[in-house]
Amino acid sequence: MLNAQCSIKIYYLCTLITANPHMQTIRFIVNPISGGSSKKAIIKAIDDIIDHDRYDCQVWPTRYAGHGAVLATMAAENGIDIVVAIGGDGTINEVARSLVHTDTVLGIVPCGSGNGLARHLQIPLDYRKALRMINDGNNVSIDYGLINGHPFFCTCGMGFDANVSYRFSASSKRGLRTYIENTITALAKYKPETYQITIDNGQSSIVNGQSIEAFTIALANASQYGNNAYIAPYASMADGLMDVTIIEPFPMTEAPAMAYRLFSGKFEDGAKHIRMFQTSRLRIVRERAGVIHCDGDPMKAEREIEVSIVPGGLRVICESDAGAHTQPLYQTIGQTLGQPLASLGQPLASIGQTLGLTSHKKE
Repeated sequence: MLNAQCSIKIYYLCTLITANPHMQTIRFIVNPISGGSSKKAIIKAIDDIIDHDRYDCQVWPTRYAGHGAVLATMAAENGIDIVVAIGGDGTINEVARSLVHTDTVLGIVPCGSGNGLARHLQIPLDYRKALRMINDGNNVSIDYGLINGHPFFCTCGMGFDANVSYRFSASSKRGLRTYIENTITALAKYKPETYQITIDNGQSSIVNGQSIEAFTIALANASQYGNNAYIAPYASMADGLMDVTIIEPFPMTEAPAMAYRLFSGKFEDGAKHIRMFQTSRLRIVRERAGVIHCDGDPMKAEREIEVSIVPGGLRVICESDAGAHTQPLYQTIGQTLGQPLASLGQPLASIGQTLGLTSHKKE
């Protein structure tokens, strides 16, 4: 945790004389404890990498849960050009929801446990490369979602994934290993629920008005939860639609096959135990009130849940085509790391065949 003296030093570390009226303003909002690592190296890199001839920058550390939203709102109200969230998906959600429908652009330096939004938008996980992307300043408009009025940018949902989010939030440790441990523990105890789904302006009516039993219902604006867990591999953040993934109850013996599908981007409509469709708005009624999650953060909700997508409500710094759907990691290995490593995709395919999975290619 940053002490008061250190916070003051950080605040003024990158403060420049703003005599140049053409200089853009950047405020870096940093969560000192996200991802369980120190942010000192990132703060130093801001001073080293950001172009001081173009940008007036300051670093604002958060001091409590929700402080990122307060700081981002203050920045937007004061006409700051760019606000950069340095932290995990929780910090990014706090900052982003305060910038929707403003002229302030969101930047992201990902350093959380999952980094789902950054991964979808192809923002480098290396903080130096992420800062260079911010230096370039290219930005695009993306959609965001609302679940019972709460903004989300990556995914929200109910059922098993919300149960795991609740367990994970109560854990003393972070990271993928802790998430997997909580998932395994929850699998042994979780009981699927029954839901009634009403679709508005959807492209499919496969579940409209029906009561269905579901293990998980995921509502995705982006393609993944984080850690390359692709719950909606074909999701776009620029189409005005959410991708809905319904995982039906399945026997524990099929859990490895489901995990393979999740991490290899093979969740597709028609695959075993999986239903998928797109819509701009839906209403879900479940058996009882309980936990939902919003970008991985658990919260209590009543039986009735309203979810919608708001088109183009946020501008974010990333590559120009990053808002469109992204391919699963194993499909892009050859493009990003060279042809020799593309062969790594073949063992994944072999694993799928061993588990008895079939290919369902989306046209």
